[in-house]
Amino acid sequence: MSKFLVAALYKFVSLPDFHDLQKPILAKCQEEGVMGTLLLAEEGINGTVAGSEKGIRNLLAYLKKDPRFSDLDHKESWAENENPFYRMKVRLKKEIVALGVKGVSPTKEVGEYVNPEDWNALIEDPDVVVIDTRNDYEVSIGTFKGAVDPKTTTFREFPEWFRAQKNLHNKPKIAMFCTGGIRCEKSTSFLKAEGFEDVYHLNGGILKYLETVPEAESLWEGECFVFDQRVSVGHGLKQGPYDLCHACRHPITEEDKHSKHYLAGVSCPKCHDKMSADQRKRFSERQHQIQLAKARGETHIAADQNAQKLRKKLAMEEHVLRSNAQHSPS
Repeated sequence: MSKFLVAALYKFVSLPDFHDLQKPILAKCQEEGVMGTLLLAEEGINGTVAGSEKGIRNLLAYLKKDPRFSDLDHKESWAENENPFYRMKVRLKKEIVALGVKGVSPTKEVGEYVNPEDWNALIEDPDVVVIDTRNDYEVSIGTFKGAVDPKTTTFREFPEWFRAQKNLHNKPKIAMFCTGGIRCEKSTSFLKAEGFEDVYHLNGGILKYLETVPEAESLWEGECFVFDQRVSVGHGLKQGPYDLCHACRHPITEEDKHSKHYLAGVSCPKCHDKMSADQRKRFSERQHQIQLAKARGETHIAADQNAQKLRKKLAMEEHVLRSNAQHSPS
């Protein structure tokens, strides 16, 4: 049985030359047979990659040769049988995680880091409000007990949501968390810029917590959504029971697959009413091509690309609907 090492990494650090890093990093990944996605921006690096243990170790060693990445931290887990990614991409971005608020930078100011072994005590403090900074489809399958769910469809919605929460001023401390630490770190930078002082975030994110804290002591409920073909992981970072709707990219259960609204690769109970006839036709053809590719022992990269495009489109439509509802006269 083949096993692939999965490394989730990020670091906020000033990279004025980030354009120049793209080609050599991509070349190293290809040399080591590593697949996944890395994002580069002036504010740092972010991404998840997978490959052989030797390949991942060599890539990390290569990155750390740059003094700015010398203390680059990452989270490890394992995928069975096949690489959870289909290809390797190194992309240039304005932000390594898009918040869309000018001037907010974790390289300037962030909240206080809280290690996983100290997290339970913090979030059980009655003076603390705990906020899940992830998106709704991630929160839907698991979160920390008592955490506030902003119900956002993209991270860019978080600032508007937060500014509307007047009751958050009723408690003196705010603790935030996300999958690997990057979104909550940027969120604390945003809150500091908004004038909040006692702001905390989970160091290493949910993944580090699930890896570190024994299940018997855990305050985590459910599974943690991950952005690869494993879909979710639980305590000990073991792969969870969820599958993915390859139309909208939402996590689905076996029960969802028995719904009349589920058609493999075409729709699920969460997106069936958002599909046009043209989309259904295109997705049906795509699913047919996926099945043909699998029969030949090949991967079908276009499936993943098209599904991600649809998720972004659906998220934008959902955002517009919410915005219209908020601003329509009552």
